[in-house]
Amino acid sequence: MNTTPEHDKRMAELTFASVYPHYITKVEKKGRTVNELHEVIKWLTGFDEAKLQELIADKVTFKTFFEKADINSNAHLIKGVICGYRIEDIETPLTKQVRYLDKLVDELAKGRKMEKILRE
Repeated sequence: MNTTPEHDKRMAELTFASVYPHYITKVEKKGRTVNELHEVIKWLTGFDEAKLQELIADKVTFKTFFEKADINSNAHLIKGVICGYRIEDIETPLTKQVRYLDKLVDELAKGRKMEKILRE
């Protein structure tokens, strides 16, 4: 299943700061912590706590967020379906990266062990 150009544009223009509170709610509702969420984000993007807070404060788009990121070399190991899309079939790099993050947050919320989430 491929994404549409409109979908990809919407993903690029969405701000990370607008989605971040939903990530927190999702993981805390399932008994996980903000620190674990930050660990997952750091694994994928390389952003430490200070950089993450700076990007949130600056209300960067996902496009800018992922342009600044140093994507983990094992990110390609993130597979499966998220939001109706099979990650490995997504052709647009930015949309794929956003869905990588969504999948990691989903796995965290579902109680998966951290070493499995981080593909170590």
